[in-house]
Amino acid sequence: MVKTLNLKTPVVESREQRLGTIVSWEGKASELVELSAYSGGCGGCTLCELSSPFTQGSVCSEQMVECQAGHVREAVLIQHSPIGCAAGQVAYNSLYRNGLKMRNKPVENIRVISTNLQERDMVFGGVDKLRQSIHDAWERYHPKAIFIGSSCATAIIGDDIDSVASEFTEELGIPVVPMHCEGFRSKHWSTGFDSTQHGILRQIVNRHPKKQEDLVNVINLWGSDVFTPMLAELNLRVNYVIDLATVDDLAQMSEAACTIGFCNTLSSYLATGLEQEFGVPQVKAPMPYGFQGTDAWLREIGKVTHREELVEKYITKKRAEVKPKLVELRKKLKGLRGLSATGSAYSHGLISVLRELGIESDGSLVFHHDPVYDSGDPRQDSLAQLVHQYGDVQSFNVSNRQQFQFYILLKNIKPDFIIIRHNGLAPLASRMGIPAVPLGDEHLAVGYDGMLHVGEIILDVIAHTKFHKNLAAHVKLPYSKWWLEQNDPYILSKNPELIYQD
Repeated sequence: MVKTLNLKTPVVESREQRLGTIVSWEGKASELVELSAYSGGCGGCTLCELSSPFTQGSVCSEQMVECQAGHVREAVLIQHSPIGCAAGQVAYNSLYRNGLKMRNKPVENIRVISTNLQERDMVFGGVDKLRQSIHDAWERYHPKAIFIGSSCATAIIGDDIDSVASEFTEELGIPVVPMHCEGFRSKHWSTGFDSTQHGILRQIVNRHPKKQEDLVNVINLWGSDVFTPMLAELNLRVNYVIDLATVDDLAQMSEAACTIGFCNTLSSYLATGLEQEFGVPQVKAPMPYGFQGTDAWLREIGKVTHREELVEKYITKKRAEVKPKLVELRKKLKGLRGLSATGSAYSHGLISVLRELGIESDGSLVFHHDPVYDSGDPRQDSLAQLVHQYGDVQSFNVSNRQQFQFYILLKNIKPDFIIIRHNGLAPLASRMGIPAVPLGDEHLAVGYDGMLHVGEIILDVIAHTKFHKNLAAHVKLPYSKWWLEQNDPYILSKNPELIYQD
């Protein structure tokens, strides 16, 4: 049984502690379903996790705080870190500006400040710099909230960001929220989502809410607004959180009729916390991908908000509208083989969409696996939903964005394209002659129309296959002859001594 979230401490419990998250595994999707906690398996899968002798690259929990707390309007994020940790600000500023434009909001830059810790600060501490940065943030912007993100450096030297946050919360009269997100705290970056959401639940959300029966929290990233027109058909209003929300939007989450999301990895902690602490029901249903998932997701929203008749009318209308177009797309996409390489729950949804399109999808890469989500409700077991509704995935791989492993997966599976959101893996696929479908807009695949959107973008990308084949013929991969000849991407995990052999 999943335990209650502990919001009494400012430090969030990591995913591997709370959920049993793993970052390396191979086998069939059905086997992982049986091992996971929903099925009464090993309850954390620590026994079945492969351990690699090294890691080629990954992402940091602090970056997830940067792209969430840093994207809250009318707030400021202070990265209490060396300047190198702020390297992501350029990319996240671009995402923020593009997201605001897609949502028809005034375009502006992010408000993220680095304390720029130096070698001297690592010896004597950086609390004075943190205090100065908070003063600077207040003088420049007069924000409604200030978030403080920790870093590996501040955790090592032991700076007390909690006391500083409490001091300035009282002095400035606004929430100053510490978020413990140092990269080494967790082996997977999704804990950074939880760190942001933990701090917001503790200090931002209104504890004396006045309920709004037509308001729905939508936990999202910075993609296009596909939820407003969809939920408007049910006479519901959207409260987008966390990315691109205002501080007031975050505060009113406790007033909503329910909470929904497009990805269980992203929404697990916040949705469960809102239900636990504020009585806001979490819609416990499959994710909104493909016909089956979208039907069940909408019906559960209708049940929670007492709009069952409106939901059935919408489902009937959209199915009739989408099905003829889907039939035509299936004809054009017949015979293609695709591979999804994205975050965990999101990938489960994308495989469902690929199979609705008639595309063979018998191999997948996910960057981590949560054996259970925070609600503990089996209706949110997205991997089981995929297997039961669309069939098994024979080569289901958990790999934390390791390119050297991805090379062998692509060689073995031989997809016609990959579908990806984190584009760091896309150049490798291109160098192997495989085009990548980049889902920079993470909401593209949601709902009934999402199947059509994905199908159309695949057709566009497949049209450029010749370019990628030409590229593959003229480039050299940066791996040894020995590695290029391997067929097992996890051979070093199973035989770590090989790394020391000539």
